Amino acid sequence: MRASQSVRREPVWRVAALRIIPYSLLYIILTLGAIVFSIPMLWTLSSSLKDTIHIFTQTVQWIPNPVHWENYLELFIRLPFLTFIWNSLIIVANNVVATVLTASLAGYAFARLRAPGRDFMFLLVIGTMLLPGQVTLIPRYIIFNKLGMIDTYWPLLLPSWLGGGAFEIFLFRQFFMTLPTELDDAARIDGCGTLRIYWSIVLPLSQPVIATMAIFNFIWSWSDFFTPLIYLNSFQKFTIALGLATLQRSAEQSTRWELVMAGAVLSIIPMLVIFFLGQKYFVQGIALTGSKG
Repeated sequence: MRASQSVRREPVWRVAALRIIPYSLLYIILTLGAIVFSIPMLWTLSSSLKDTIHIFTQTVQWIPNPVHWENYLELFIRLPFLTFIWNSLIIVANNVVATVLTASLAGYAFARLRAPGRDFMFLLVIGTMLLPGQVTLIPRYIIFNKLGMIDTYWPLLLPSWLGGGAFEIFLFRQFFMTLPTELDDAARIDGCGTLRIYWSIVLPLSQPVIATMAIFNFIWSWSDFFTPLIYLNSFQKFTIALGLATLQRSAEQSTRWELVMAGAVLSIIPMLVIFFLGQKYFVQGIALTGSKG
């Protein structure tokens, strides 16, 4: 009898099946999930090309018949929609740049600098995530009212220059901790200071988390309805989310829901474009920020 026996090999078809079947089931589940989650968007797009009567039929009519392309033209006639878009772009551009800059500075300090009480201060920052926004709403409104900033864009712009928020700082801190500290040591030997290391070494290596924060803040600022509602009073200063709300009439007047749906479709398009353009970096940023505590 031989000392060693040949290992029994599985048939090729069985090995291939064991590899293909799990992935096939996973893709089927993901495809079904994508179809389910895309139904509201498809219904909104379909409704934007109908009249009000055909929107609320008992049987959903996915393909409009007839197609009312004039709904989009009427939307721009009834509302200063381009003005709303411009107002939203101003706020979004400020918030994206300010949040990325200030949150990355705070995250860099918590991740790379050594100071007494650093970890305790970081816990305090994380603790602010437990506070709902409604708790600080009245104090913030009183502060901006005392400063004479009501009905201006300052209440929508200034908070993003103060670190953005605990979530942004946390995400940057976690990502910076994945970068090797030897890069900082080598840069200090070459004569670089703290800010130079942050600007010339750390930030260029942080494209995934920067893209993630940019996408998050673009979506949050672009679709924000509550904050502009609190601070803005002038119609010409409304953002796109607040402007669309003016299409909804009172109980005595009928709402042109086809115009509301058309505005919703136009407001969703920029978010979809930004997400798909930065999807690669977005996934990398989310994956890498949790790889080191």
